[in-house]
Amino acid sequence: MSILEEAPPMTEAIMARGVARAFGSVKAVQNATLSVQAGKVTALIGPNGCGKTTLMLMLAGLLKPDAGEIRVAGADPRTDSAAVRAAIGWMPDQLGSWDNLTCLQTLTLVGRAYRIPQAEARAKGLALLHRVHLDEFADRPTRVLSRGQKQRLSLARALVNDPSVLLLDEPANGLDPRSRVELREFVREIAAEGAAVLVSSHVLAELDEMVDDAVFMSKGSTLGDDAAAMVAHARTRYRVWALDEVKLREALTGGNVPFEEAEGGVIVSIADQTEAAYALAWLVGQGVQVHRFGPAGSALEQTYMAMDEERR
Repeated sequence: MSILEEAPPMTEAIMARGVARAFGSVKAVQNATLSVQAGKVTALIGPNGCGKTTLMLMLAGLLKPDAGEIRVAGADPRTDSAAVRAAIGWMPDQLGSWDNLTCLQTLTLVGRAYRIPQAEARAKGLALLHRVHLDEFADRPTRVLSRGQKQRLSLARALVNDPSVLLLDEPANGLDPRSRVELREFVREIAAEGAAVLVSSHVLAELDEMVDDAVFMSKGSTLGDDAAAMVAHARTRYRVWALDEVKLREALTGGNVPFEEAEGGVIVSIADQTEAAYALAWLVGQGVQVHRFGPAGSALEQTYMAMDEERR
């Protein structure tokens, strides 16, 4: 392909437009719109009770929307639920398991539910248990698993059918630090293999390193361009710490560089990594002894906190 030709458009694996769902007088989701591309990881972020899980249940075909339009892998969950179920892997917040079945029996049974032949389902179950580091529990009942281990089994269960769309609701709950890192790497691998991943989580600092895009929800509605602009702005905020804070401020003031005060240093606006490299070199050239320099924090966390302040 010529470098002058346009790259092929990304495939939209999940689409929701103007989706709403109420439970009696309670409007759980009022106006949700989002798009998730194949090969990308998208975060769904919002406070408890904002409608995230209800939206994901509708995307999974487990709840019918009262209004709006949904497409998952090109199919409408309301009219072609079988196609949607075949395309998705669903990992709920808490795993409902059959306590007397072993981990391998659980995955094999799920495989059989997808009409995978017995031997193939068993082999796939063993491979997935290895991938989520539960090999030693293959022949042990699921009731002996810890919360974190059940989360890993739930992730394996969501992958039995080789889904093109993966829906993860609070996947890091109960995981220890090492397992959280492995989860992050695992999700990136799945996306690199071509799947579209939508993940809901409150662990925003970790999401920053995992996701390509983010959709924010508040009071049953998704927030569009305003939230995206807030994330983009947050990514430009860099914190600078120096041994001599007075000299740091004098250098910035003398160079007409705007800054805001922050605990232990200052925050400046930097467009990208190239500009960050120039800024650091310039400060050092001004005789400022910089001992820490980097992003001011999780862009998603900063955006969430700013949104939370606006809601108060």
